[in-house]
Amino acid sequence: MAMSPDLTAAAVIDALTANRQSLATAESLTGGLIGAELTSVPGASKAYLGGLITYATELKHVLAGVPTAVLAEYGPVSPATATAMALGVQAATGADWAVAVTGVAGPDPQDGHAPGEVWVGLANPKAEATAHRLELVGSRDEIRAQTVAATFSMLLDLLRPSAF
Repeated sequence: MAMSPDLTAAAVIDALTANRQSLATAESLTGGLIGAELTSVPGASKAYLGGLITYATELKHVLAGVPTAVLAEYGPVSPATATAMALGVQAATGADWAVAVTGVAGPDPQDGHAPGEVWVGLANPKAEATAHRLELVGSRDEIRAQTVAATFSMLLDLLRPSAF
């Protein structure tokens, strides 16, 4: 049985708190859902610093620091943009960890990308970032919820002591 997002958010906050580490977020298609789930956990302020909602492409540059050249060459839905968003919010906040999500929730394709194509960027405490592609299926709300759940799952995998 899959964990509900709120239980997974609590596990993320618990792991960060146990490690005495912090997290920041940069969200596009989820529009703040990741931050909302994290802040629903009592004691979240011990680990979650905050985040950016960069729904418009231009705000990915202005707020999250994604280079205009990256956006011009790869577009807003790409691994390069997801990693740049994660590194940008990490640099802006000083967080140990950062996560960024960008993609298409639907119902229509966007710039040649089908609904359900999502990129999750993760930046670790060494300011190294990776991007992970999700291919999700469902309604707009389902794709957004699946993005949140998958992001928390990825974070938990990285926050395990064996991941260091």
